[in-house]
Amino acid sequence: MDRSSPSWTQARRIGGLRRFAVAITVLNVLGHTVFGFEQSWAQPLVAVATAYTVEIILELMESRLQGRRPKFLGKASDAIDFLLSAHITGLAVSMLLYTNERLMPTVFATAAAIGSKAIFKVPIGNRVAHFFNPSNFGISLTLLLFPWVGIAPPYHFTENLYGAGDWILPGIIVASGSFLNARFTLKLPLIASWLSGFALQALIRSAVFGTPFVAGLVPMTGVAFVLYTFYMITDPATTPSRPRDQVFFGLSVAAVYGMLMMAHVVFGLFFSLSIVCALRGLGQFAASFATQRESVAVRTPVAVPATAAVPAPNAAAAEASGAAAGTPAP
Repeated sequence: MDRSSPSWTQARRIGGLRRFAVAITVLNVLGHTVFGFEQSWAQPLVAVATAYTVEIILELMESRLQGRRPKFLGKASDAIDFLLSAHITGLAVSMLLYTNERLMPTVFATAAAIGSKAIFKVPIGNRVAHFFNPSNFGISLTLLLFPWVGIAPPYHFTENLYGAGDWILPGIIVASGSFLNARFTLKLPLIASWLSGFALQALIRSAVFGTPFVAGLVPMTGVAFVLYTFYMITDPATTPSRPRDQVFFGLSVAAVYGMLMMAHVVFGLFFSLSIVCALRGLGQFAASFATQRESVAVRTPVAVPATAAVPAPNAAAAEASGAAAGTPAP
């Protein structure tokens, strides 16, 4: 199948979503039973239920406005594929946020994540696409609005693992993430530029502000950073597709993270990605607006002023002018 064809692109998208959904489901189940996740079982269940509900409601509204059948109706596989994105978002939010025993912040974060796909859209060519990473947006907004909500402690991903287990789990995440991003999302240039940029900003902070270079690299050793690198920042729907643009995107996120760290802003990983996505969305909107103005200017005909016709002299005038000049009229 031709890789440039829309059918191959859609097949690649669905294949990636299915494998990602399975991977994050297995990680959550093992996290709550083996690894040591500190949230209750209610957190992922409530998050997933909220994600499904909001996704279905928004699809019903959109399909009614567009006069088409909802995407989740039809075969069972269609409904499952439709809910894959919501499933991933719900589990990611519940896994990365820590809200103590309260469930409503998790509900809010998940609803905001799914809702951002319907609210923050920009026209791109002949389609309209969202530009915020959904789960990252929901997490960032919740951290801003609810100061007592925090990020899940990094140690809970490997709290009950010892010895080789501390290396095996990150190794599995890196291997599976590399496979998914090489085979389906094609985001390896973004990952490489993000990791290089992260090390570079640590080096700059060390040279300018005296921050120990190794201390600036410590976040890279956590499982949360590995998950963020291979499964969040590489969201195919909200990141560039061309390798050159991917490199610029990854370096931009690392640069914004470094500036946030220099300003002593916590949760820099999530805020930096939200800021870069917002800036990219504004750039896409500006480009779309300029393109529309150019197309309107091309289609609009330029009014040419009519030229007044000069009447030809009549025969009487010709005779009069000839007689005055002493020339007989023909």
